[in-house]
Amino acid sequence: MTRLLGAVQRVALAAVRCSSGKPGMFYAVRRGRKAGVFLTWDECREQVDRFPAARFKKFATEKEAWAFVRNPGSPQDSQGHRDECAQEPRAKASKRLREALATGEEEDSGPRTKLGKPSLGATAPVGKDSFSYMGEHVVVYTDGCCSRNGRRRPRAGIGVYWGPGHPLNVGVRLPGRQTNQRAEIHAACRAIEQARAQDIDKLVLYTDSMFTINGITNWLQGWKENGWRTSTGKEVINREDFLELDRLVQGMDIRWMHVPGHSGLVGNEEADRLAKEGAKQPDV
Repeated sequence: MTRLLGAVQRVALAAVRCSSGKPGMFYAVRRGRKAGVFLTWDECREQVDRFPAARFKKFATEKEAWAFVRNPGSPQDSQGHRDECAQEPRAKASKRLREALATGEEEDSGPRTKLGKPSLGATAPVGKDSFSYMGEHVVVYTDGCCSRNGRRRPRAGIGVYWGPGHPLNVGVRLPGRQTNQRAEIHAACRAIEQARAQDIDKLVLYTDSMFTINGITNWLQGWKENGWRTSTGKEVINREDFLELDRLVQGMDIRWMHVPGHSGLVGNEEADRLAKEGAKQPDV
């Protein structure tokens, strides 16, 4: 069946190519909604846009494109992975795929990474191929949590998820005042700190906190002009937290993306898990 499908696709490609009379690029999709070779970016994008860590690339010749589709790639690709969504497979994203633009979110059931206390992520450089990309933007998921939020003895943690088994994945205890909103803000701060330490200045940052997104994109300037008071005249409780976030975003190109919490999206679920692990750690 696979060979038959490939043959049909090759005939279709040849027909379109002959009818156009123009030598175009061939977009090869190894992992996506449908694997194969496509003549236009729009067709390719339908297969990979918002797909979990799609694997695809463009080529000048049809032969090279089909070789990419049929190549199992890394040992991780050839072994396969458990399908987290029960619908779509997963694949490792690569910097080389930037040429073809946009990959989707990366999902994981892989190994967990434990890192230390929250501070500027001065870790060793990480290979660019280890990240997931959406166009030229690196994809990251952040989350914060706080057990007993607003009550006695709260415990808050922050989680940052870059991908399966990624060395920058982190789940740590939130320092200072323990609240859910602070945890959400500082999870984003930690991700941006790590990105800056890796010389990454373009991020797609997924968070389930509309408070964080609205605060940094819509409300911040008004707070500054209003003496750090809300529209109702109340003092902005998270002033210091947003000042830190504002400092970190300077010079960065960040696309803030909201994702509903606990909706089954693996990146968000993993960030949530890391945050909960962080909340269990000792006070810092």
